[in-house]
Amino acid sequence: MTAKNVEIVTASGAESFIPLNKLKKSPKNARKTPHSEASIEAYAASIAAKGILQNLVVEPELDTDGAATGFYFVTIGEGRRLAQLLRVKRKEIKKTEPIRCVIDTANDPHEISLDENVTRENMHPADQFEAFKKLAEERGFGAEEIAARFGVTPHVVRQRLRLGAVSPKLMESYRNGDLALDQLMAFAITEDHARQEAVYERLSYNRDASTIRRLLTETHVAATDRRAIFVGAEAYTEAGGTILRDLFTEDRGGYFEDVALLDLLVTGKLGRAADALREAEGWKWTRAHLDFPHAHGLRRTYPHPVEPSAEDQAALDAAQAEFNSLTEQHETAEELPDDVDARFGELEAEIERLEAKRQAYDPDYIARGGAFVILNHDGTVRVERGFIRTEDEKPQPETEQAGDASESVDAESGGYRSAEEGEREADQSFADEEANDSPLSDILVRDLTAHRTLGLRLNLSEQPEVAIVTVTHALAAQIFYLGAEAHVVDIRPVNTVLASHADGIEDTPAGKAWADRHANWARQMPRDVTNLWTFVSELDHDSRMALLAHCVALTVNAVRLPWERKPRALATADRLAEAVSLDMTAHWAPTVRTYLGRVTKPHILEAVREAVSDEAAGRMADMKKQEMAEAAEQLLVGTGWLPVLMRTSRAAKEPAEPQQADAVTETSPDAYSVAAE
Repeated sequence: MTAKNVEIVTASGAESFIPLNKLKKSPKNARKTPHSEASIEAYAASIAAKGILQNLVVEPELDTDGAATGFYFVTIGEGRRLAQLLRVKRKEIKKTEPIRCVIDTANDPHEISLDENVTRENMHPADQFEAFKKLAEERGFGAEEIAARFGVTPHVVRQRLRLGAVSPKLMESYRNGDLALDQLMAFAITEDHARQEAVYERLSYNRDASTIRRLLTETHVAATDRRAIFVGAEAYTEAGGTILRDLFTEDRGGYFEDVALLDLLVTGKLGRAADALREAEGWKWTRAHLDFPHAHGLRRTYPHPVEPSAEDQAALDAAQAEFNSLTEQHETAEELPDDVDARFGELEAEIERLEAKRQAYDPDYIARGGAFVILNHDGTVRVERGFIRTEDEKPQPETEQAGDASESVDAESGGYRSAEEGEREADQSFADEEANDSPLSDILVRDLTAHRTLGLRLNLSEQPEVAIVTVTHALAAQIFYLGAEAHVVDIRPVNTVLASHADGIEDTPAGKAWADRHANWARQMPRDVTNLWTFVSELDHDSRMALLAHCVALTVNAVRLPWERKPRALATADRLAEAVSLDMTAHWAPTVRTYLGRVTKPHILEAVREAVSDEAAGRMADMKKQEMAEAAEQLLVGTGWLPVLMRTSRAAKEPAEPQQADAVTETSPDAYSVAAE
């Protein structure tokens, strides 16, 4: 129909086709809030697919003399008028497009406009979900086609189709008000009705949507898991695995359903990486592990500095020179051009590759040693090299060893002699041994060395500098030479493996810095532990103290365990933190992964309240847990906020006054024993 055959009728209640450009917004419309862009888009899509299904109601515009102007005010249907204007703008129709209208001059325009918006009841969402599902099943419409016909995005359609596929039992609970929409959306993460209903039966008082999602995915692996990242979604699905996706939250890649298959793929890929490493570098063995086996019990060797070839040194100098030149050229730039940024990345990788060639393992270590290939916290491969198994150690020259405290070996008989027999023969054997250089009895060896030890103690107690060398040697010998037993003082370092207490700690900047520092010392150690004393004694004072500090630091353990009760040790840890001016903001920051996602909502709000303001915490109070944690992470950036357990007291400490001798005598025995502990 065109504008030529439009009949303009002014009689009240008459139906007529009026050109679009003759319709105006009514000033008497009860709806003052503008229509949203989304609703106008939806009207336009619906009209394009099905036409205007409901007439507009209009009244003639009159001039000041009461004569008709030829224009009409839209009392009911303003959204449809705006949708048609949008279609004109898109050149889908002309501005003279005839619009079917009902002319009403009998009723109050404001009242009928209000009536249109008030006296109606929206379709229950459950009906809408099932209606969309019916369109897909009975008419074969895909998500894109349904979206085009109703003016919504395909993603919204997929969400509604998924909700329409929820178990009828749960849908009925939703209709009856026993389930909220966010809970129904949580159940829709899976299409397995039996599983949905089983989880529904398990719910108690806690019916939070996050709890429902957790129960439905408790046997799956999130796509953010290191195993899923390592294998990759494509390889996993090609192997026959399926991925469960949540259409209602940011699922970050979904959930891998076949955990056994995923673990098999991880093991296979790690194994291939281990084989490739052994082939490329020549290690005697390589082992693939999901986590680093801290209880391996093997001695570890480290690479030593080597002179690079002339070619490698020239390439390193050239790369470093270009890197420095680019840095000078762009040091004032707020943002680097893409090509310059890419070149910086290439140069950094090249410099790192060439720097790595300045260190090498002894070929003998490679021939006898091995490496662990581990799945890192971020889903990448990590290689730890230089481990020597006991059976691969070089045989040591046979030396005289002290026997058991109560018996010694009789070389001739091949049997054992008792301690009493050894004592009866001691005097005679001493003379004989001087004459024929035969081994001393165990009892005598113990006697003589005990005296020598006493002498060492007396002399060492008077020479602090030598004591520092001795302690440093004892610690270094046990830390860097596993099982060498080359130390003479009985000081044994205990290294608590922090990775067993904090997942991913080795991958943090602080963890990597510590590993680099330890490896740097290890590279400097003499290859034979018998040369360690000379190495330590010949260090300058500052270097020796640095080595001592490193060895001592390795033994620090301030980890709190639920089954341990050691308040004095923890108090000492606090004093140590003050002594070294520990500032954990240099090593740690509160993120969703490190803290905010692992505490309750009140803890999150308290952190924001302390670091930002009460107002900021108040604005977040009604958020869901995940949203709150993510928002808090952004707010806490740069604030330096830390949990109480990680804070270091900044109070100035006055030197303690020396305790008077008579003060000790006045202390009660009980108090003295506690202090001594």
